[in-house]
Amino acid sequence: MEAWILITIFAAFFQNVRTALQKSLKGRLSTGGATYVRFLYGAPFAFLYIIGITHFTDLQVPAPNLEFATYAVVGGLSQIFATGLLVALFSLKNFAVGTTYAKTETVQAAVFGIIILGESVGVGAMIAIGISFIGILLISMSSSAFSLREFLSGWTSKAAGIGLISGALFGVSAVSYRAASLSLGGEGAMMQASYTLVCVLFFQTIVMSFYLPLREPGQLTKTFKNWRVATWVGLTGMLGSAGWFTAMALQNAAYVKAVGQVELVFTFIASYFFFKEKTNRIEAAGILLVVFGILLLLLD
Repeated sequence: MEAWILITIFAAFFQNVRTALQKSLKGRLSTGGATYVRFLYGAPFAFLYIIGITHFTDLQVPAPNLEFATYAVVGGLSQIFATGLLVALFSLKNFAVGTTYAKTETVQAAVFGIIILGESVGVGAMIAIGISFIGILLISMSSSAFSLREFLSGWTSKAAGIGLISGALFGVSAVSYRAASLSLGGEGAMMQASYTLVCVLFFQTIVMSFYLPLREPGQLTKTFKNWRVATWVGLTGMLGSAGWFTAMALQNAAYVKAVGQVELVFTFIASYFFFKEKTNRIEAAGILLVVFGILLLLLD
């Protein structure tokens, strides 16, 4: 099994853990505050991570350039806006439709990969991605009141529009992070990825540090008061991001995002074994399709 696959699974697992921890903060912090701790508390761990790499390996810290800075800024801002739009879906009655459309980020990452990096995705890979998307659709529909007819006719709805834009921005951020890492040159994907991660996290922390006091007064103080849980959010978030960035430095972002959908499997495993929640047949079928799509992609 190729290294990028294992790294992506690692990233998906820790992203799942980080999400669970962030949810536990939701009652104490606003959405912006819960998002902010991911950057604020993750940045120091990312800094320690790159120090560790330089200490235990022969890899040298790369010299940044204008191309790197451009892609890092575009990726960082795209991720912030994409997350904000995704959160906005929760205030809409039919947010499940929009959330499902947001999951088109894998397909959109493939498109942006072609446009920005000139990377192509094979027919077999696109079929595999499509199968996984059908699985995501089934999972979304099984826990919602909307029908397939409503979903197919909902392309002009507000939720679908927000979801598609969110997915596009997530796709842009993924491809931008890969482009930023590759622009550094060298053969050490781990160093390229870790350097990109450190720069992006510090940039996002600065942006959110200006945003929160202006738009959500009081949240900045609360993020420090909840440092115990927030520290774990930062650590697990950094580990997940380190995995994503490294995998995307090694492989096409669309492939990484497609395999990363294994996070849904981790979610349902946690739901079943830890929260004793039952999975219905439609959800089970959706999970199987996601897994089948991932396996097809790996065999392509």
